[in-house]
Amino acid sequence: MRVGEPLETTPTKSPPAPLLGSWFLSTKTHCTVRIPRDLRDQVDAVAARQNRSTSDVIRLAIEQFVAGAKRADDSQLRHMRVTEYRQIALDAIIRENHPELRDHLIAQTDLRMEQYHGTR
Repeated sequence: MRVGEPLETTPTKSPPAPLLGSWFLSTKTHCTVRIPRDLRDQVDAVAARQNRSTSDVIRLAIEQFVAGAKRADDSQLRHMRVTEYRQIALDAIIRENHPELRDHLIAQTDLRMEQYHGTR
């Protein structure tokens, strides 16, 4: 590299820190990960087909995994909220229409929690 050339030519998503006037340092960090040889071969093949670097393919895969994990967390939270809503609604209906069944239903729930989930 010669003086006056940019330190990195690939664009970054977040604005890099300025260095020497109009030149920039990368905001990317180095990370070493050990993967099986066959997986590395597959990543290299994808990189070659897409005319990308292996690092770009791995970086994109990690970004997609993290985004997918966020969506899964959001979906799980939604399911928990729906479940709690149904529990509250069902309890209100039972209290109003069948209060004599409530204690029996709770006892059966406790038995099933222990039987199927190992907890009360």
